[in-house]
Amino acid sequence: MKKKTILELQRISPQEFREAIKTPLVVVLDNVRSLNNVGSIFRTSDAFRISAIYLCGITSTPPHPDIHKTALGAEDSVQWYYNKETVDVINQLHKENYIVYAIEQVENSISLENLNIDRQQKYAVIFGNEVKGVQQEAIDRCDACIEIPQYGTKHSLNIAVAAGMVLWDFFKQLF
Repeated sequence: MKKKTILELQRISPQEFREAIKTPLVVVLDNVRSLNNVGSIFRTSDAFRISAIYLCGITSTPPHPDIHKTALGAEDSVQWYYNKETVDVINQLHKENYIVYAIEQVENSISLENLNIDRQQKYAVIFGNEVKGVQQEAIDRCDACIEIPQYGTKHSLNIAVAAGMVLWDFFKQLF
C-alpha cells in the first residue's frame, strides 16, 4: 500500500467548503476551556461538513494561535458564531426546528449505539466543559441526551474524542 499524497486526496478549498452541501448538524460548545479541544472540534467538523459551530460562554473564538494549532485552518472553513449564553442558542435552534441533544451522562439517556435519526430533520449536539460537562440549565432545555457507552475505569472521554465519535455517527446517518 502506498500512502496518498496531498494532491491525491483531492480536498476541497475553504471557498468550495462554504458552498458545499452540509450535514444538517450543528455543534454547540458549552463553556469549553481548552483551546486545543476547540481547534480539534473545528477540524473534525470540517471533515464531516458540519453546518456550524456555536461557541458559548468561556469558549474561546478564532482567531487564536492555540485554536489554529489543532484546527489547522478549519476555523476558516467552518461557519461559527459566539453567544455568551448556551440556553439562548438552544432556544434559537428550537425556533429553527432543530432537535437538540446534549452529549452527557444523565438518567434515561440514549446510548449512542442505539441512536436512530431521521434524515429529514436538523440536529444540534452540545458538548460541555471538560470538568463540569454540559450545564444543567442547558440539559433541561434539550430534547434528549446522548451517552457514549464506556466500559473502563474512567467516567468520561476527552471532549474532542467524544465529539469525533458523535459527529461520525451523525454523519453516517445523515449525509
